[in-house]
Amino acid sequence: MLDATTRSGGTATASPRAAATELVPSVPAAVPALSAPAVSMPAVAAPSAGPLARCGRVLLSPWSRFSLLVALLAAAGASVLLFEPQKLLADGWPPQLGGPMAAAVFAAAYGLCTVAFVPRPLLNLAAGALFGSAAGLGASLTGTVLGAGLAFGLGRVLGQDALRPLLRGRLLTAADGQLSRHGMRSMLAARLFPGLPFWGVNYCAAVSRMGWVPYLVATALGSIPNTAAYVVAGARASAPTSPAFLIALASIALPTVAGAVVAWRKRHHLRKP
Repeated sequence: MLDATTRSGGTATASPRAAATELVPSVPAAVPALSAPAVSMPAVAAPSAGPLARCGRVLLSPWSRFSLLVALLAAAGASVLLFEPQKLLADGWPPQLGGPMAAAVFAAAYGLCTVAFVPRPLLNLAAGALFGSAAGLGASLTGTVLGAGLAFGLGRVLGQDALRPLLRGRLLTAADGQLSRHGMRSMLAARLFPGLPFWGVNYCAAVSRMGWVPYLVATALGSIPNTAAYVVAGARASAPTSPAFLIALASIALPTVAGAVVAWRKRHHLRKP
């Protein structure tokens, strides 16, 4: 603040506080903070997959698994030609095996043989000739379910992913739809119809979306009539004129007629696009 001028008109002088204020340089109201320059970190590249990982992806691909399935089935078929299991009808069962253990071993061998394309009628006749009607029927049904489950598992794990994209034709898509939506009754009809190959039905069901429980239950129930007829025929083959043998031969034809009737009634489902 400037002091008042003298009445005589002298020059006004500044007070010491005002002079000191004028000597101090003015400071800006706000000084922007200096920001540190951003330091960009070098991007770390993701490690590329090693040869073991790439090899694993190739081996687990759908077509690699399907190739493995084909190789396993080819090896199984070759082993059948080499060991000739049909010799059981002529040579009999190894003498060192007997009783329930023999039936259990036969059931396990039965299941493996069905996966290897051995015809089930041959195995059923051998079961009846070796163990009689009751034990032979039990061993045959056990082997049937075991072989069906083994084939279904192999087809589901090794073949389904590769084969499902190929179901494009009308007949294939209709059959797949029947097995996927009506698995229990479709599989029951397929087992009752003896003209369908056992191994073919197994792998067709594996490619579809049928569940395990309907598949195995329908296989067990649908295989009883035909299996029992062949087992009894094998057990009574030494007396071809006996009533049991003749009834067994007549019973072999009944599943054929029943399966043909079911297929005739369901033919319109397969014709739908």
